[in-house]
Amino acid sequence: MSTSSLENSTYEIRGDLKDAHKEAWARIAAPGTWLTGEARVAVAAEIRQARECTFCTEIKNALSPNAVQGTHTSTGTLSAAEVELIHRVTSDSGRLSEPWSRSVLDMGLSAGEFVEIVGIIAMVMVLDTCTFGLGLPDTDLPQPQAGEPTHYLPPGAKKEAAWLPIVEPRDAVAEDGPMYPSPKAGYIYRGLSSVPQSMRDYWAMANIHYLPGEHVYQFDKSIRAIERPQMELIAARVSALHQCAY
Repeated sequence: MSTSSLENSTYEIRGDLKDAHKEAWARIAAPGTWLTGEARVAVAAEIRQARECTFCTEIKNALSPNAVQGTHTSTGTLSAAEVELIHRVTSDSGRLSEPWSRSVLDMGLSAGEFVEIVGIIAMVMVLDTCTFGLGLPDTDLPQPQAGEPTHYLPPGAKKEAAWLPIVEPRDAVAEDGPMYPSPKAGYIYRGLSSVPQSMRDYWAMANIHYLPGEHVYQFDKSIRAIERPQMELIAARVSALHQCAY
């Protein structure tokens, strides 16, 4: 299990948050549904590489993401499709489009690989942003774990309300494993649902940083050090700055 940078913080850090970081890095290093542990750690490295990509900066600063031409500065480990997906989602997610997602798939990436990579991006961005906010260096990337991907495809996954296939709560089956906190779970829960393990990995970590599902609608109380209205005010401001349409 990876040693998190949180262990070196001069601030008092909740034990469950430290554990969540360690466990999340361990999950990233393990074989996934479509990617090996080695490929998943390579994705994490590429996410960090995107911060230094000049082409990403040019795209972000352009009036339109299609207005500039160039090549991403990558680690040289992953395919062009994987690099494009990682860099654009990491650096300019507010201006992605369905035609863009189709272009990435046309470069040779499967829908399952696409979703699994997005799940890793979501996890690494939360983990690294947390340590950055605490003034800590990035946690060292873990050693990949041996093993083969499961290649599990949920039978209920279909392209309906999103750019890629998702599993609606009504279409989930026992073989998928635990999926939704309730049959009325919002679409924010469904985005990674065509790769159920990625969905579970992300929410196991995200719930510790924000709130477990059972507390989300308890607006009159808080299980954190700040009050719930304070949490939501900060969340709304961060979402606005990140152009989060959701």
